Amino acid sequence: MADFQTNNPLLLSLFFLLSLSSSLIQSSNYDQQELQWLDDKDDEISMFQSRHSSLRSCDFSKGKWVYDQTYPLYDANCPYLSSAVTCRKNGRPDSDYEKWRWKPHGCSIPRFDALDFLGRMRRKRIMLVGDSIMRNQWESLVCLVQSVVPTARKSVIYNGPTMAFLALDFEMSIEFCWAPFLVELKREADGKRILHLDLIEENAKYWRGVDVLVFDSAHWWTHSDKRSSWDFVMEGNNVYKGINPSLAYEKGMRTWAKWIDLNLDPRRTKVFFRTMSPRHNKENGGKCSKDTEPLKYLTRPHVPEPMVVLVKVLRSMEFPVSFQDVMTLSDLRRDGHPSVYARVAGGKNNQLVKDHSSDCSHWCLPGVPDTWNEILYAML
Repeated sequence: MADFQTNNPLLLSLFFLLSLSSSLIQSSNYDQQELQWLDDKDDEISMFQSRHSSLRSCDFSKGKWVYDQTYPLYDANCPYLSSAVTCRKNGRPDSDYEKWRWKPHGCSIPRFDALDFLGRMRRKRIMLVGDSIMRNQWESLVCLVQSVVPTARKSVIYNGPTMAFLALDFEMSIEFCWAPFLVELKREADGKRILHLDLIEENAKYWRGVDVLVFDSAHWWTHSDKRSSWDFVMEGNNVYKGINPSLAYEKGMRTWAKWIDLNLDPRRTKVFFRTMSPRHNKENGGKCSKDTEPLKYLTRPHVPEPMVVLVKVLRSMEFPVSFQDVMTLSDLRRDGHPSVYARVAGGKNNQLVKDHSSDCSHWCLPGVPDTWNEILYAML
């Protein structure tokens, strides 16, 4: 990750405006655990989508991928990309995965305009909150805008579990906050990990004062027992060793929803919740490297249980949260994952390491998260 340094006093001033209470930097290592797909809940999701679609003229969630030679929207050598997602640099022989544009039925998504975005976000903060998939999206958004900002007028700063790209001339920041559960995960003295379903402030303190918040949280809740993200779950004084993941997720999301309702003003802050990004570990024997173009349709479209829970929680909230559904459009893009072209320790590439597992969870950049950000740009 490139970190452009400057001693400009404006940077220091903006840093202090952005800085909140410090905390230990938490790990954001890419996770590749298999997603648990559950029963269809299409009708319930569609009803919720229809209600939200009526608030805008375009339903971005339904459409098709079209090949567009004018894509990608930025150079693959963007200095803010993690090595794990620079697939062509890591040896991927094809590049067509960078050239697909999402076209919704009956309308179109405006092409991302970096200067327009920066102008609209002048003197504002936008923060993406979640796990490594959200970090994927943050890197995409930074790369979409950074080329129009002179080198001496941009920088990246770090504060606890957050990082911020600063565009100094616009006095704005694009930030990422590592909080895969949104609620708090604490490691005890004995090394045990306790997930606190009713505690959130250690993460939420970084969200205060932000103008646009984009959340996601699902993948870390869906790990199998062998790769569970916690050792115990705690709610109040009650400690649980085993708990239904769906129930735990709902309790955690309701803690998040309560914090949003009580602490944010919709006249001051816009809040988005992006749906979970699909994993394709189950296809092709656990690999996604054989795919080189989007699917035209899904033979068995499924809605994962966390998405059903999320819709139920959002319906119960007083705060108007915008629902950004990227599930189907992303599910068609098995070709967009790093697969065996993610960098590994020691400077080697996955395709050179025998029997190395494929990353069919995260996304090559440029790639699919650019479309998520084009939709976010349109929704803003």
